[in-house]
Amino acid sequence: MRYCSTRGGVRDRDFREVLFSGFAPDGGMFVPQTLPTVSPETLRSWTGLRYRRLVLEVAALFIPEELIPRDELEVTEVRDPIFCSCFLSWIQEFKSALGEESINLTTLRELSFSGIPHEEGLRSLCWKILLNYLPLDQTLWDSFLKKQREVYSQFLREMIIQPGIAKANLGLSRADVTLEDHPLNPNPDSRWNTYFKDNEILLQIDKDVRRLYPDMAFFQRPTDYPCQLILDPQNDYETLRRRVEQTTLKAQTVNRNRSGVTNVSSPGKSLNLYPSNEYEVLPSGSEAHWEVVERILFIYAKLNPGIAYVQGMNEIVGPIYYTFATDPSSSWKEHAEADTFFCFTNLMSENRDNFIKSLDDSQCGITCRMESVYTMLRDKDHELFLKLEEQNIKPQYFTFRWLTLLLSQEFLLPDVIRIWDSLFSDRDRFHFLLLVCCAMLILIRDSLLSGDFTSNMRLLQDYPISDVHLILTKAKELQENC
Repeated sequence: MRYCSTRGGVRDRDFREVLFSGFAPDGGMFVPQTLPTVSPETLRSWTGLRYRRLVLEVAALFIPEELIPRDELEVTEVRDPIFCSCFLSWIQEFKSALGEESINLTTLRELSFSGIPHEEGLRSLCWKILLNYLPLDQTLWDSFLKKQREVYSQFLREMIIQPGIAKANLGLSRADVTLEDHPLNPNPDSRWNTYFKDNEILLQIDKDVRRLYPDMAFFQRPTDYPCQLILDPQNDYETLRRRVEQTTLKAQTVNRNRSGVTNVSSPGKSLNLYPSNEYEVLPSGSEAHWEVVERILFIYAKLNPGIAYVQGMNEIVGPIYYTFATDPSSSWKEHAEADTFFCFTNLMSENRDNFIKSLDDSQCGITCRMESVYTMLRDKDHELFLKLEEQNIKPQYFTFRWLTLLLSQEFLLPDVIRIWDSLFSDRDRFHFLLLVCCAMLILIRDSLLSGDFTSNMRLLQDYPISDVHLILTKAKELQENC
């Protein structure tokens, strides 16, 4: 394996030279001149590996055997004893905090702020507590969880299965279409009217969840625990999947986004909901993770008609579901759908005003929150604030997405999850989010001060720093100096 510079001035360097030289002499970064080929069989064999083992397998492709023999690489996987001891001690701190009969929320918050380990399902459990889902008294957990999961099952019956059965039966006889209730009935209480309105919401949810984290295969893969209540062959009803497949809005197709009703297509234009070869068709009895997320959002929309579903909610529920659905414990993973629904509902109860257009200009609306970022920046870095004001770069141009989606589109999913560890653990999580946004601006102040409007907008809409620990450290510093 030979390496060359990204700037083209240096070639044919071996791994040892590259490892100890840092940047290339011409200022570029060293990259492999050729990439190794990995067979499909090898890729499949890697799917069940833990992260450290996977890193070892990939690294071995780029490190010559004669330089570092494979058996020595195997040893490095164990990590050095000091690091291993610290890591185990860190995990033990969480286990001790969570092992108390009555959990000390202050202690848990302090531990969680610096990051929560995924090992042993600690992050999944901590999030359930920090999002006010699980009570602090552990003796109540079993009865509480049983009750909540039964409540969610009842939601599925009332809002998906029973309406699906009713729709499956509609139209079997002329008696189903009456003078009082028929497909063109404008009465809000009409079963037909409700069905068509629900379909508009469902189509938007379906479109959004199918493209959730497209760079990850996770949401397209089948869940290990498909909802048996939904897939029960005894229930002959119209599933959400079938509703989407069969729904065609004859006159116009309406996509509802954050700003209201937009994107109205021309009459007669067909819906290309399922582009060929884009999604693998799962066998009967299986369902993909994105279908579970779709169900969660549809139930939420039905229970909250005042807000229903607004584009972007999928980006908030996604990381929560991913965290719960990858819990190492099967007893928790099996109920990821119901637990995600209630945690998402709790989080949205604090964040929902950002999604209600009629509240935009109120004291609790998104406009006020966006302006709060600049108010904070004015106090923390007046020079940078004046520069953005001079260039007429309004906070609405970039902080809208940062705040409403909790930074979920600015970073890779593992980094989003790490940010949320700190966000969820803060007593005033949405004020801390403002501090994080302010920290993000200050950390690129040099580039912003020297840039013009175009380059600065590019920076803000495609944030350049990927080290979220640096951002969180700066945000904590700003918080302590308030």
